[in-house]
Amino acid sequence: MSAPFPEIVDAWRMISARRSFNGSLPVAQLPRLCEALAASDGTIAYDIEFDRDELGIAYLGLRAQAELTLTCQRTLEPFAWPVRIDTRLGLIVREEDEAGLPAGYEPLLLESAELRPAEVIEDELLLALPLIPVKPGLEESDHTWSTDPEQTEEPQRPNPFAALSSLKKG
Repeated sequence: MSAPFPEIVDAWRMISARRSFNGSLPVAQLPRLCEALAASDGTIAYDIEFDRDELGIAYLGLRAQAELTLTCQRTLEPFAWPVRIDTRLGLIVREEDEAGLPAGYEPLLLESAELRPAEVIEDELLLALPLIPVKPGLEESDHTWSTDPEQTEEPQRPNPFAALSSLKKG
C-alpha cells in the first residue's frame, strides 16, 4: 500500500503495517544534499518499503533515482550526475545488533521509533556522491605519472656541454 510522503513516521508501526511510500521529492527540500551540489534543481524519484524478511529482521527498503548537478573538480563546470540507489537498511536499536544483520543489509540505527524518511533518502544520496566529482570522460589523463625512473619517457635533448668537447680537442 502506498501513501503520501510523511515528514515523520513511527518506524516500528510502519514495519507492523508493512507500509510503503513512493513518489518524488524536490532536491531543494534536502538542505545537506544541496550544500554538496552545484544546483538544487530537479527531483528525486523514491520508493520506500517497511517490512520484515523471512528471518524476521525489520528493514527499510529504499530505491531512489535522481540526476544531481555536481561541479567537476578538473574544469569547475557543472555537470549532471545520474544516481540510482537500491539498498536494504536493517533497523537496529543498538550498535551491537549490527553483527546480527544478514549480508547485503546496511545498518540503520534508530535512537527512537521516530524516523524521517526524507533524511534517510538524503543520507543515502550523500553516500552515493563521488568524493571528487569529475565530469564523465575526463577521468583519463593525457600523461601517465610514474615514480620509477626506468619508466619515465623524456624527450631526447641535445647535451648543452657537447660543444665543449670540440674545444678540448683543439
